[in-house]
Amino acid sequence: MTAASSQNASTTTIRNDWTKDEVKALFDMPFNDLLFQAQVVHRQHFNPNEVQVSTLLSIKTGACPEDCKYCPQSARYDTGLEKERLLEIEKVIERAKEAKQVGSTRFCMGAAWRNPRDRDMPYIVSMIEEVKKLGLETCMTLGMLTRDQAVALKQAGLDYYNHNLDTSPEYYGDIITTRTYEDRLNTLENVREAGMNVCSGGIVGMGETAADRASMLVQLANLPEQPQSVPINMLVKVKGTPLDSVDDLDYFEFIRTIAVARIMMPKSHVRLSAGREAMNEQMQALCFMAGANSIFYGCKLLTTSNPDTHEDVMLFKKLGINTERTRDFSDEAHQQVLEEEIAQQNEPESSELFYDASKPKANTKSQQTAEA
Repeated sequence: MTAASSQNASTTTIRNDWTKDEVKALFDMPFNDLLFQAQVVHRQHFNPNEVQVSTLLSIKTGACPEDCKYCPQSARYDTGLEKERLLEIEKVIERAKEAKQVGSTRFCMGAAWRNPRDRDMPYIVSMIEEVKKLGLETCMTLGMLTRDQAVALKQAGLDYYNHNLDTSPEYYGDIITTRTYEDRLNTLENVREAGMNVCSGGIVGMGETAADRASMLVQLANLPEQPQSVPINMLVKVKGTPLDSVDDLDYFEFIRTIAVARIMMPKSHVRLSAGREAMNEQMQALCFMAGANSIFYGCKLLTTSNPDTHEDVMLFKKLGINTERTRDFSDEAHQQVLEEEIAQQNEPESSELFYDASKPKANTKSQQTAEA
């Protein structure tokens, strides 16, 4: 019997002292045992039939100076991505209203920057303030933050800040060279000290080893305060990036990663994030059983495709899942949205949840990726 299998499933004390050997033991558990333990932990802290729903909008697309090998928004790679400047506040608010109408409770805004510049901060602050007026939770990912910038975002009302660790410290240099692992940890520290919730996770399927996946989860769980939201992304390979031909990760290994994240970070929302379009309903259901309880609604995540909203609504209906709601989003309104989405499922077109900043002017579909 391994140390992991002998662990008392009823004990879910938050720990910040995980070792790599302990995490490896979790990954090595029989699949059914691992999912069972993850489900037990999940039920102690969350309603197992509720999933938090967010919408993600690219407020500034492309021309990023970083060299992240997975990302089509890097200016260093030719991926055919159409670059866009910072969106006007009015367009952002319009998309936020649409997101709320279809049941999202959190509106996430992402900009392809190394870090926000001082001249951009007034616009960013205004976006946060206006979205907050709609009764939505707010999240942003803008790259690295100074302490003063983090405080300014908090004062504007920002609820969450996303800044992923991406991978393990050991593998990080093979994926990114233009900012260090310590840079990422420093940004997370600035966010925590400003009083915001941390959204931080990583990307799997980038050619890393099982030990790297374990090490990444150790880094996240052993932060001074575990992230309130932990997105687990499956790499979406994009032609023109250095990772466009990396071997696919086995789906069971991805589900194991979700389950181990749930066990290690019992009170965090674990988000099933990029790569979900390639997952069938059965795989997504296993991810929910493994402890995932957050998703993005909508047909795009920054620049990568995502299941249409009505597909998620139908899957939720099959699984008996009800989305979490903000306090001013009533049960009656939620039911109306569900009924409208189900009724429209066979229509040829459905309204977009957010601005497709990467859509080419011609009628061609861009297969891009960005993890958030």
